[in-house]
Amino acid sequence: MKPLLAVGLCALALAAPSTLFAWGGTGHRILGTVAIRALPAEVPAFLRTPQAAADVGELSREPDRSKGAGKLHDQDRDPGHFIDLDEDGKVLGGPPMLPLAATRADFATQLRAAGLDEWKTGYLPYSIIDRYQQLTSDFAYWRVLKAAEANPAWKAHKAWFTQDRIRREALILKSVGELSHFVGDGSQPLHVTSHFNGWGDGPNPQGYSRARLHGPFESDLVQATVKPAAVAAKMAPLRLCGCAIEQRVSTYLAATGQTVIPFYEMEKAGGMAPGDPRGTAMAVVRIAVGASELRDVIVEAWRASLNSKVGWRPVAVQDVLSGKVDPYPALYGID
Repeated sequence: MKPLLAVGLCALALAAPSTLFAWGGTGHRILGTVAIRALPAEVPAFLRTPQAAADVGELSREPDRSKGAGKLHDQDRDPGHFIDLDEDGKVLGGPPMLPLAATRADFATQLRAAGLDEWKTGYLPYSIIDRYQQLTSDFAYWRVLKAAEANPAWKAHKAWFTQDRIRREALILKSVGELSHFVGDGSQPLHVTSHFNGWGDGPNPQGYSRARLHGPFESDLVQATVKPAAVAAKMAPLRLCGCAIEQRVSTYLAATGQTVIPFYEMEKAGGMAPGDPRGTAMAVVRIAVGASELRDVIVEAWRASLNSKVGWRPVAVQDVLSGKVDPYPALYGID
């Protein structure tokens, strides 16, 4: 191992959970790229291009690459990358993941009642929901702009509609990239457990490793052995739950929580030793789960956007699509 790489990995291994990356750059890039390549035809064409897949792959890394911007920035955002669940699916012995509190404020109230706070437990579910809601809004604006641009009755403002659609497409790629990152965090077993970097100092009846395993699993192993084609081959078919996003996200993270013990069992059996295929196989499956979930949540946001409102004063997307309402005043702005 190169000396500088060894120093970097040592620093990562000693880090607190809030500074540990999920999947590292390689894993996040793969996850975002293969998810975009798997989008169905109902999603706008600009989001299904090779360039969009490449852009989302890079933008998926951005919430980690922004770390170090400043103390306030990092302390506020770092806990959004994880949620510390115990073996019973509760947040460090406090509130359960199911059902999920409606807002971060409600979640914080639950935690305080249990003597906890979200800066230590993490608030990953809300990072995912926040980006889903932003993407839904972005898609709603795109629908309206695309329809207005094509409506000859509103040709006086066609140039502005076109320019604003192009701006919105850039924002959509950014929102998808951020959503990709946090959905990806949620597929990594060590980002949904109190045993986030070795089993820790508590009871350990099965004798699981107390070594710093976080970085070696999500970064070293993935970079060395995981390939995009293998991840794509393990993706699940499209699954739309027809449920509230809060339910979908909490169910998704709770399912990842069920893979923590299998991860430690795999490591205990030697699955992360050089050349052993078991660690790679688990990483491939978990990244594929994240890519499948990202694809599905993007489609959920696209469909939900049809029933949204945009602008000020708000206009309904369907009223614009039907030609009933010219959206220019609401979009350009009535102050």
